[in-house]
Amino acid sequence: MGALAVQEESFGDLLRSWRQRRRVSQLDLAIEADVSARHISFLETGRARPSREMVMKLSEELEVPLRHRNRLLVAAGFAPVFPEREVRAPEMRVVREALDKILAGHEPYPAVVVDASWDLVAANSAAAMFMDGVPAELLKDPINVMRLSLHPDAMGGRLANLAEVRAHLLHGLRRQAEASGSGRLAELHDELAAYVYPGVDLNVAHVPGPGDILVPLRIRHGARILSMFTTIATFGTPLDVTVSELAIETFWPGDDETAALFQQGPL
Repeated sequence: MGALAVQEESFGDLLRSWRQRRRVSQLDLAIEADVSARHISFLETGRARPSREMVMKLSEELEVPLRHRNRLLVAAGFAPVFPEREVRAPEMRVVREALDKILAGHEPYPAVVVDASWDLVAANSAAAMFMDGVPAELLKDPINVMRLSLHPDAMGGRLANLAEVRAHLLHGLRRQAEASGSGRLAELHDELAAYVYPGVDLNVAHVPGPGDILVPLRIRHGARILSMFTTIATFGTPLDVTVSELAIETFWPGDDETAALFQQGPL
């Protein structure tokens, strides 16, 4: 017998999947795309074939990630539109320079660049504090920043408010997996949720009060506890798959004592 044929993806099935993931009805999508609900129904059942422009319009309305817009185009019989280049490719020089400036400019505070799976792409020198004492197997490429954050032998064992941070990160990761349709993120969520922390009650989490603004990271560092919070930035209007999936996470001191410690030099 010959090799098993690879089953082609159906545009209709992919469109329906993204519409349902976004919790949008056929009628609502039709209104936004300026077509009839009947046409959307025919596209999903395969009774109608979309034009290239319609694939792009529906993808935009449903906020489909660029990687999956290419899949929709291919499923509809068109060539992919959005290229995917390696970060180190010559034509990505302007992106690398921007990342380098942001990372260096954020010192003495930590900053990292991650991809869509939370794998580390780049980091500044201050981010080395997150890897101190971490077992070598967790530092093999690709280093996953989310795994590094919650693994009991890494940052998970150093967080003074582990239950609070863990609940926040797992909730965000689950929603990201659902929104992106990423099976890898779903698997990562399940892995992190299964971590065991002896002696730590994960059911005890801080209830936000009127004075709270952000969920802090309270990190044990020697005899001190550093208080930090993070921000995440992305490139605006990307047209490359790789660039669209890059995120820059910057860490900021949450109090004057933490800021002073960073200003004194590498931790």
